[in-house]
Amino acid sequence: MTGLTHLNSRGEASMVDVGNKQITARQAMAVGYVEMQPDTLANICAGMLPKGDVFAVARVAGIQAAKQCANLIPLCHPLMLSNIQVEFKVDADNVRVGIQAICKVAGQTGVEMEALTAVSVAALTLFDMCKAIDPAMRIDGIRVVNKSGGKSGYWQTRDEHD
Repeated sequence: MTGLTHLNSRGEASMVDVGNKQITARQAMAVGYVEMQPDTLANICAGMLPKGDVFAVARVAGIQAAKQCANLIPLCHPLMLSNIQVEFKVDADNVRVGIQAICKVAGQTGVEMEALTAVSVAALTLFDMCKAIDPAMRIDGIRVVNKSGGKSGYWQTRDEHD
């Protein structure tokens, strides 16, 4: 493993200088899920929640969050994202909603944090919209599953759960 890039020569937190890095097409995909009671999942799928369309609101929240990543995480670079996709998949067998976010940019640094932030805030929004009927929901499994671009090229997790 290489040295930590967010530390300066004195060991203090520091933003990485990406000014000399090549601009390349970069993409990252993150996933996660929200586990819930069967009735909660059924109500989401039937559109029976009093706060409205859970997936529509959570999708917009995830997109907004990715665009605000540099305001939330102190050492992230502000990026001009070219695309943000947030998708949901109902997993009735495991009684959960899977969340996937893909972020893209042509830039000098990766978009892993933006994809992770999109999934996290989409999950939090889903939780917020359903907490009155299911306060025991659980957000879990948030992680980057693949990324591409830059000097390191393509990377994919070896996690058997993907």
